[in-house]
Amino acid sequence: MKKYWAMMGMAVVAFAAMLPVLAEEKKAETAEPKWHENFEEAKALAKKENKPLLLDFTGSDWCPPCKQLKAKVFDSAEFKEWAAKKVVLVELDFPRSKEQPEAIKQQNAKLAKEFKIRGYPTVIILDAEGKERARQVGYSGAKPADWIKKIEADAK
Repeated sequence: MKKYWAMMGMAVVAFAAMLPVLAEEKKAETAEPKWHENFEEAKALAKKENKPLLLDFTGSDWCPPCKQLKAKVFDSAEFKEWAAKKVVLVELDFPRSKEQPEAIKQQNAKLAKEFKIRGYPTVIILDAEGKERARQVGYSGAKPADWIKKIEADAK
């Protein structure tokens, strides 16, 4: 009987020792894709990884459709998994109540003018060379899978 309990104790200790490893593996599987603020850095990364850029022109703290797109699509596990594999993310934010570094403000204003942004949110897909492949203005309330399917179809 003592032998049985000793074996059970060792099994429990071994299992407990594995928990951090298992948790780390799960964490790595669901790694958050990084939203870049610096367009030039993101562009260089996209070229290096041969991935398109997804530009999100947003008013993160004042634009209701922007907030919905973020909450319903960008924050979803499905989008995060897709984005981590398929695109380099760039957030080009035009907030009204939070501060941004002056260089980011100027960069975002320049890009908004360059891409002729007329409404928020505007999502643009650029290929690794910087050529526009798709554009979506506004947010229709689409579920993550439908939103991804549409942006991929538009980018072809």
